[in-house]
Amino acid sequence: MERFFSIESVRDAVKAIQQDTAQTYGQQTSRLAKIAENVMDYPVKGEDAFYELYDKSEICDLDEGHAPYAPRYILPDYEKYLKEGSDFLRMEPPKTLLEATTALLVMYHHVPSVTRFPVYIGALDDLLEPFVQKTDREEAKAILKSFLIQLDRTVDDSFCHANIGPYETETGNIILDLVAELQIVTPNMTLLYDEDKTPDAFAEKALKTSLVCANPAFANDKYYSSDFGDVDYGIASCYNALPKHGGAFTLSRLRLNKIAEGAESVDAFFANNLPRAIDTMLHFMESKIHYLVEETSFFKSNFLVKEDFVDLDNFVGLFGMVGLAECTQELLKKDGVDAKFGIDESADAMGIRVMDFIEERVKNFTSDYSPVWNHRFMLHAQVGAANDEGTTAAHRIPIGQEPDLYTHIRQAAKFQKYFPSGVGDHFPFDETAKRNPKAVLDVFKGGFKLGNRYLSAYNDDGDLIRVTGYLVKKSDVEAFKAGKQVTYDTAQYAADPLTKYGILDRKVEGV
Repeated sequence: MERFFSIESVRDAVKAIQQDTAQTYGQQTSRLAKIAENVMDYPVKGEDAFYELYDKSEICDLDEGHAPYAPRYILPDYEKYLKEGSDFLRMEPPKTLLEATTALLVMYHHVPSVTRFPVYIGALDDLLEPFVQKTDREEAKAILKSFLIQLDRTVDDSFCHANIGPYETETGNIILDLVAELQIVTPNMTLLYDEDKTPDAFAEKALKTSLVCANPAFANDKYYSSDFGDVDYGIASCYNALPKHGGAFTLSRLRLNKIAEGAESVDAFFANNLPRAIDTMLHFMESKIHYLVEETSFFKSNFLVKEDFVDLDNFVGLFGMVGLAECTQELLKKDGVDAKFGIDESADAMGIRVMDFIEERVKNFTSDYSPVWNHRFMLHAQVGAANDEGTTAAHRIPIGQEPDLYTHIRQAAKFQKYFPSGVGDHFPFDETAKRNPKAVLDVFKGGFKLGNRYLSAYNDDGDLIRVTGYLVKKSDVEAFKAGKQVTYDTAQYAADPLTKYGILDRKVEGV
């Protein structure tokens, strides 16, 4: 949170950005715009408990800005766009693959988000398969290669997310071939996997690709489809499951470990500290949504709304949390119990108690918006952010105390169930996995049957790594740390996780 109390502090912040040699022009422009936004007040009064809890690091607004003027995450109806074109963009419905990829690139340029880039670029295989089927395969591959290179070089943020699956398509196969060849950071990618729809050979190919370039991750399509019912969903940003033709208004998060540290006892935590933090964040998020919808122009005039590529009713609020592991361990310590989350049953039981409490209290809050989710906020397993040293992402087991792979996946299933709007566990594998992707697929199948929603694999020795949900190249992070400019925004975000939070020390699995 950035708060300015004098014009001099604003000028100092602007000058610091202008003089930062590690920032590209585009990154500087975005940062300067955020400063302008942050001279505005938050949409909660100065005496609101939010400020106190923010100063204690118990609540975090994830640098959304004080007065957001566009939704955090937007999932446009790209299917409608390719069928009908757009008056605002002066685009006719495409007839060829080249026209279709060009049309998508034009649209992407006009889709805002918290990152300044589109966080969802569609189910690419479904969108492009009709055009690929009418195109010579080698020509289609060349066009798709140019399309992916253009994305990687201009959408400089790996929160940009594409989906493929659950069915095998020619387009999906070509994309898997290309992302392995190109070793690109953007787009982040998820295979919507369903054992009844996704052929084993295609799933194994996706895993082989992931073990080369950390893409794609696997989402349990059957589970998410049951959550969303008749509502079409997509995976956006890190791993966020959201309604298509809509998205997410906002995302804030609780640092559960900080809330536990501030509690005098376990009883006080559940009676006072946790409910106060939950209620404060619920009020803060609802105030932000009211401001965005009622005080800004987006839902009144943006072409995405006016041409029905998104609908206000299909946007939700994401109620996030981190630090569950440290929270449970701190609470047990108050009762004289030394237990480790993910290892000891008492710590897992406390984690379930905490999550049950949060789930119930959030469900009891009614928002004025979001009829798509019955006017409720969605729980979100937030992947981490700046200043998270000593705070493990979401529900995850702290790095360094991971159990064996099968125990780890069973334990994750206890907690992934709470988070319909996004959750995931990521596993680095050694070279044995490359030689036997079928074994990894069997592990993922078992994990999904246990109730996991989202799993990913990558090779521990590769340059591309899945950090907390997004992708980054280790070499880009090293360049940024050395003071060099890197086009990807996410290289900056990954510097602390890779150097301070132990991401590179995750337990490496074999099969």
